[in-house]
Amino acid sequence: MDVFSRTFLPAAAETGLAAQTVTRHMPIFRRCVGSGDAPVLVTRCSRPGRPVAGDYLLLLTHRRLVVTRQSRVLHRLQLHLNTELRELSNVTWSPDPRLHAVELAATAIDGVRERFLIRTGNPKQVWQLDQLLHHAFRTRLRSPRERVVTTVGARVLT
Repeated sequence: MDVFSRTFLPAAAETGLAAQTVTRHMPIFRRCVGSGDAPVLVTRCSRPGRPVAGDYLLLLTHRRLVVTRQSRVLHRLQLHLNTELRELSNVTWSPDPRLHAVELAATAIDGVRERFLIRTGNPKQVWQLDQLLHHAFRTRLRSPRERVVTTVGARVLT
């Protein structure tokens, strides 16, 4: 069993998702995420300003952000967003403990600004989600520094 398979269900259970919901979305997530990439967060979310668009499920791994959508009428699943974290720009999130929610916003590589509202059960979970997003987007996505392998004119000892 690969890393993704071992960690996906526990990550989904941690946010209280029903097993039936998770198994419906699993084939789409499986196509988008590599077998060695572990899920950090699997949760329901919505899109502010578009309440009738359908239900969304967000998967955040160490390398990717994948969002699927299920239509309200026919319950069809479709991929909404599939991108590597390093391809996202202007990533922001706003924790709101009064509403028990965190709004996550990022600009995808195609220039489209995506916004998602993640609801939690209590204020403590809001701050846990804030820390998780900080770890995923701030500490892991440092700008790549140039790595000096050798300098011009340097003596190489053999």
